[in-house]
Amino acid sequence: MKKYFIPALGALSLLASCSSFLDKQPLDTITPNNFFQNANDAEASLTAAYDGLQQNGTYGQDLMTMGEMPSDNCTSTNGDVNALEKLIWNSTTSQVGNVYRSNYLGVNRANIVIKYVPTVAMDTARRSQIVGEAKFLRALYYFNLARAYGGVPLRLAPSESGAPSDVNTAPSTQDQVYDQVVTDLQQAIKQMANSQNNRASKNSARALLARVQLTRRNWAAALAAANSVTGASLAPTFNGLFPAKNQASSTESLFEVQFFGNADGGNLYPDEILPSPLATYSYPKFNIPTNELIAFADTSLANGDRRWINNGIVTSSTGARVGRSYVSIIIGSGANNNDQGPFVYKWRSIGNGFNSADNTYVLRYAETLLTAAEASNELSGPTATALVPLNQVRQRAGLAALTAASPQAASKETLRAEIDRQRRLELAFEGERWWDLVRYARHTLADPTATHPVTAFTVMQQMKVAPDQHLLIFPIPQSELNSNPLIKQNPGY
Repeated sequence: MKKYFIPALGALSLLASCSSFLDKQPLDTITPNNFFQNANDAEASLTAAYDGLQQNGTYGQDLMTMGEMPSDNCTSTNGDVNALEKLIWNSTTSQVGNVYRSNYLGVNRANIVIKYVPTVAMDTARRSQIVGEAKFLRALYYFNLARAYGGVPLRLAPSESGAPSDVNTAPSTQDQVYDQVVTDLQQAIKQMANSQNNRASKNSARALLARVQLTRRNWAAALAAANSVTGASLAPTFNGLFPAKNQASSTESLFEVQFFGNADGGNLYPDEILPSPLATYSYPKFNIPTNELIAFADTSLANGDRRWINNGIVTSSTGARVGRSYVSIIIGSGANNNDQGPFVYKWRSIGNGFNSADNTYVLRYAETLLTAAEASNELSGPTATALVPLNQVRQRAGLAALTAASPQAASKETLRAEIDRQRRLELAFEGERWWDLVRYARHTLADPTATHPVTAFTVMQQMKVAPDQHLLIFPIPQSELNSNPLIKQNPGY
C-alpha cells in the first residue's frame, strides 16, 4: 500500500500532521492545485489517508498497546511498555506521543481529501464515496484522540504551510470532538459504498458510530446504530477469524487495517507479541496475557469456551514446536524463557522480519452485537432485545443461550456483569479492554447505582496506584505543549 502513494505525499506535504508535529515542507513543483487533476490523484490521496492507520502510533503498534497494557488483560517485563504496565505514564512516554502524532497525521491526510477531492473532475458517485471514506477515517482518528486525551484541537481543514498560525489551535472539549465524530460518521454513512473489498463501507461507519455512542453512554443512539448494521453475521468459528485477512467467506469483519507484509507495508505488531520461532527473534514481548485473565477464561474446559480451549500443537515453518494453541492465546514451550508461557495468538504470522502480512481488526460484528446487548440492557434491563444479540456471541463460543430464567438475567446488574465478561473474553487483546474499563469507571461516576465488576479504578488499586480520575485520560505530549502555546496539559499531569 505505502509504495503506491508516498511520492505524492512528499510533494503535497501530506505527511504533515494536524497538530504541530510537522516534519515535511511542501515542494514548489507540486501543489494541491496542480496535483488534484484526475481520479487517480483522488484515489492516491485517499490511500494516503488509509495509510495513516498503519503507522506505529495507530494500528501498527502503539494504539493497540495503549488499549491493552494498562488493563487487567496484559503484563510485560519489556521496558518499552513499563509506563503503560505500571500506570505511571507521563507527557514524555513514547506511546503517549506516538499515538497523538500518528492520529493527527491521519486527520490531516483525511482533511486534504475532504477539501480537494470535491473539485476533481471524475465519476461523481465514486468522488462522493471517496469523500465519505475520508470522513469515516477522520472520525476514527478523532475518536482515538478524544478517548485517549480528552479535549484536543479540532481541525477540519488541512495544515499545509507549517506556519504556527496554521497549526496552533486551541483544544475543543471532548464532547465537541465527539460531536464532530458523530457528524462525520452520519455524513459518511450517506456517501460510502454499501460494501467494497479492503476499504471501509457503510457498515464500518455504523459500527464505529455504535462504539462512539456507547462510549458516550447514549444508550438509545448506540442501540440504533448497532441495529443499523445490515447483512453482517458472525463467522462460523471464532478460531477461523485469526489471523485477520479479509476473508471473503466471513461477513463478521466490518473494518480491518491492511498490511502487505513487505518492508514498506508490513505489520510489526505480531513480532512484538509472539514467541520465537514464530517471531523473528527472542526477547521480552508486549501484551503478555495475565494469569488472572487465563483463569477468568478457564482454558481447562474441554467442552467449554471455544475462544480459549486447547486447540493443538503449533509448529513453525521449519517444523519446530512453538507451543500449544488455546485459540486466543498460545502457551509457548521454547528453550528460552522469553518464549515460554502465555502469549497473544490472534496474530499468527510466521516470522517475516517485523513485516507481517496479518491484518488488524478495528471493527467486528461480534462487538456490534455486544454493543446492542449492553445498550439495550441499560435502557430496559434483561429483555429479549438484550439477550438475543448476547446469545449469538455466547453460542458461537459454545456457551448455552441465556433465558429470562438464567441467573445472569436476574437483573440489569447481573446482565451487565455478563456482558462485561463476554466483551473481555471475545475482544481480548484487540485494543479495547482499557477503553472499556475507562468507560465502566465513567459510567459508575455518572450513576453510582451502575456498578461493574471491574473498572479502571479497580486496576489502579491492583497496581497500587491511587485511584484518580486524571488517569482516565492520557497526558498531552510534551512536544505538543512545547510548540503549541494554545494548548494546556490535562489536569493531574
